[in-house]
Amino acid sequence: MKRALILINAYMRIDSYLYQTRRLREELALLGVEADVVPNAVCSAVLSRDGAVCGASFADYDFCIYLDKDKYLSYLLEKAGLRLFNSAKAVELCDDKMTTAVALAGEGVPMPRTVAGLLCFDAAAEIPLSLYERVEQELGYPFVFKTSYGSLGKGVSLVHDREEFAALETKYKCTPHLYQEFVAASSGKDVRVLVIGGAVACAMERRSAGDFRSNLELGGTAKPYDVPPRLATLCVKIADALGLDYCGIDLLEDGEKYLLCEVNSNAFFGGMERTTGVNVARAYAEYICRTVYGDIPRRGA
Repeated sequence: MKRALILINAYMRIDSYLYQTRRLREELALLGVEADVVPNAVCSAVLSRDGAVCGASFADYDFCIYLDKDKYLSYLLEKAGLRLFNSAKAVELCDDKMTTAVALAGEGVPMPRTVAGLLCFDAAAEIPLSLYERVEQELGYPFVFKTSYGSLGKGVSLVHDREEFAALETKYKCTPHLYQEFVAASSGKDVRVLVIGGAVACAMERRSAGDFRSNLELGGTAKPYDVPPRLATLCVKIADALGLDYCGIDLLEDGEKYLLCEVNSNAFFGGMERTTGVNVARAYAEYICRTVYGDIPRRGA
């Protein structure tokens, strides 16, 4: 019997996340693969005293669809011999927005001008004036403030002046963060492209009428987007550079140019399926089966 593990986060209960898990399980079942959905709270790999990874409970699984961002568990599962989609390294690179930018630096991927945040380890410490001056000199106002970790538009703010900057810096100075050039031409608008197995599967243009962020979860709307060849090439290049089997790539349009905004290793695809009519869950399940089994099992077998 073909078996798979779908590893989810124990705390994530939003509809977009649950939909993704359910759809992947359904499509795998149609391909003859029985999938167990297990939260990370009850799925553990243990290091023994001699440093060995104890993961006997994973021996019956052919692979794992890793719908979490817990880098420690992902690396331990790989040490236990389980093939992850996406890999532990790929998830780690995408989870931290600044790490993503660093990984793609020098790879020919156009990105907004970016400054790494000054990480503080003392909540009572005073923020140096030189930090404000450096960011203002590099980016000017307005600029985008982002926490390095986060999704669905959380932890992302548009900063208009020193007062707003100081408030955010005070709040997040002990949290990894970054500052990024504001691309005014793409305010409230971006393009999300899904890449599966080294090929563009589908894309949509997202817009917001009242927010510079275009996330659907924040009230944005979407329509199908026809990906031009040069953009498809760029997206495949990004996914390949980060070692991703599956990802959602968010791009900003600046005139004739596309700039990378973010890369999501576990991009929700419910909105994409509804917008484009593409069965993303099926495409991902079939790609995984080709990778693991060498072909696509007969549907319904």
